Amino acid sequence: MCLRFRRVVLFFPFIWTLVASAAPLRFCADPDNLPFSNRESRGFDNQIAVLVAHAVRREPVFVWTRNGRGFIREQFNRNTCDVLMSVPEQMRGVLTTAAYYHSAYVFVTRKREHLQIASFDDPRLNGRKIGLQALEDNLSPPSLALIRTGHAAQLVGMNSFGAHGGDIMRAVAEGRLGTAVVWGPLAGYFTKQNHLALTLTPVDPLVDVSGIPFSFSIAMAVHKRDERLRDELNEALAKLQPRISELIAAFNVPTLPMREPQ
Repeated sequence: MCLRFRRVVLFFPFIWTLVASAAPLRFCADPDNLPFSNRESRGFDNQIAVLVAHAVRREPVFVWTRNGRGFIREQFNRNTCDVLMSVPEQMRGVLTTAAYYHSAYVFVTRKREHLQIASFDDPRLNGRKIGLQALEDNLSPPSLALIRTGHAAQLVGMNSFGAHGGDIMRAVAEGRLGTAVVWGPLAGYFTKQNHLALTLTPVDPLVDVSGIPFSFSIAMAVHKRDERLRDELNEALAKLQPRISELIAAFNVPTLPMREPQ
């Protein structure tokens, strides 16, 4: 092999690596799901995605898609995008990064009542309408604990996506619901956004006696074999964590101390 040809052969993989690393980093994102994301990139996940993409020297691109039932199988695993935000750490079917925040479901009550309900066994729940987020055909996970403790007849499912994101919080503030159990980021954001006089109290305990968790360490997901990208994102998240924590706090997200991966 002549020297010139050998140099070309050795140089080509290097050029290809540079081209590949310059490819846009595609994030699947919901087009209308504040406080997480929207088409105007006003959600905190939009902003975190931009920070992380630039940290790994790639340009962020948002692929607008609803993350509903079958999304991983029918879209993400078919290479619709490279990264999925806001997934539980160690979620099955994907490879997840380290968590970038840890939050929980919260009980929502009116400040003037001074209740601070935290337990599904609290007798002050009796007789109150209890709002829950409606997730496609089911209610959110706290419904199972509320049914177990005898409150099935009091449950009211409410749409909490898109334009209806803050409805459940306003319903408590206006007295149409006696209380609600809401995922922390959504509860905190709409309480601040709408200047509502509400108290948010994390569910206690954070794991039901049936084993259902009510708090989650939230991470990013990549494709199962993309360990290189996972490692790059982990390095970026570690460096950016102070800025990410400040950003999440600005959205009034109630957070818990980060826990070690299990």
